[in-house]
Amino acid sequence: MKIIIEPNISDWANILNRPTQSFDELEVLVKEVFSEIKINGDAAIQKYTHRFDKIDISKISVSDSEIMEAIIKVSDSLKEAIKIAKSNIEKFHKSQIIDKKLIETMPGVKCWQESRAIEKIGIYIPGGTAPLFSTVLMIAIPAMIAGCKDIILCTPPDKNGKINPAILYAADLIGVRKIFKIGGIQAIGALTFGTKSVPKVYKIFGPGNQYVTAAKQFAFKSGIAIDLPAGPSELLVIADDSAIPEFVASDLLSQAEHGTDSQVLCVANSIEILAEIIKHLKTQISVLPRKDIARVALKNSKFIFINDLQNTIDFVNVYAPEHLILATESNDFYIENITNAGSVFIGNYTPESAGDYASGTNHTLPTNGFAKSYSGLSLDSFTKKISFQEISKTGMNSIGNAIEIMAESEGLQAHKNAVTLRLNSLNTNSNGKSDKK
Repeated sequence: MKIIIEPNISDWANILNRPTQSFDELEVLVKEVFSEIKINGDAAIQKYTHRFDKIDISKISVSDSEIMEAIIKVSDSLKEAIKIAKSNIEKFHKSQIIDKKLIETMPGVKCWQESRAIEKIGIYIPGGTAPLFSTVLMIAIPAMIAGCKDIILCTPPDKNGKINPAILYAADLIGVRKIFKIGGIQAIGALTFGTKSVPKVYKIFGPGNQYVTAAKQFAFKSGIAIDLPAGPSELLVIADDSAIPEFVASDLLSQAEHGTDSQVLCVANSIEILAEIIKHLKTQISVLPRKDIARVALKNSKFIFINDLQNTIDFVNVYAPEHLILATESNDFYIENITNAGSVFIGNYTPESAGDYASGTNHTLPTNGFAKSYSGLSLDSFTKKISFQEISKTGMNSIGNAIEIMAESEGLQAHKNAVTLRLNSLNTNSNGKSDKK
């Protein structure tokens, strides 16, 4: 942990460096796996599942009986919690539906925009030590609301060839039926090219380790859209004397336990509050099951004293955190002036965990500074916007001359002719009147 006092603006970029990852070596492996999947399909998937996951899978698709077996294993309390989260996530994302709005830009010229769902999407859900069934909710629910026709879910099997029951329960609850026991690079490759068993998709969603991240980047190069530039999880907390140190420490640890390359920062206007937070960090980390992971992550953590409000928000906007917690008496100032953040959590009783699980907002967010130019997942992530226009004869008379002049000025005569022919037709109408249809 590093404590930094009133850093100079010239030092901000260096202070805010993320833990770096190099994909050069990974890319060689990704190319190998992708090339073989493209040629050999399911056989290549089974080969690399054996190589990477150390298990043999004869059937990569999840059967209805496996889903039913998994549902029985999920406790009633977890089922109820998942249902609460599902309800809240549905409410939040349904609120993002926008009705068609027709605009008449000038008499006879009508324009509007309509959403169309991305027909085929792939969802990758990590397994391993932290099977993210919550991410099934975050991705599949807005996909269903958007109207995506084919939703394909891939997640790695455990050493017994099984999928985590909570993942299967969440998928079944939402209505996702095409589920495959595939992890890592081979899962992204299968979704990219399609195989006899796994349908090819148009866009891939979901988090993953450095291998999955590299594979998604390669999928993008292969013509498949991806959700977000991915990176390690990160959290920045702004605190002052009104913050509850014990709460802040717990929030920092909630992100540190994600992975050894996670990054957490705390900016405060009080040295004393920073010291209290660090004290609670040391106490709380000792009892965490994932304390070894969190301890490594905390090596990249930084505790920064900045007394001025404007300097604080400028510093945060330069960092552009995935998650931002405001635990101050000046929350309104920060809300008004934050421009770069994935998701913001306001007040002492709004933990980042709420957004991760059940408040309703989406937890798939831009990392690594991409909050400067990307949003988190929303209903729009699963749709395309198609623009429409309809010009009547009256509209052509209104707008035609402007189009002719602009097209001729750009030297595009065929563009001009497409309008001139129509105008001439209207002007030579036998009855001398323009039909407004």
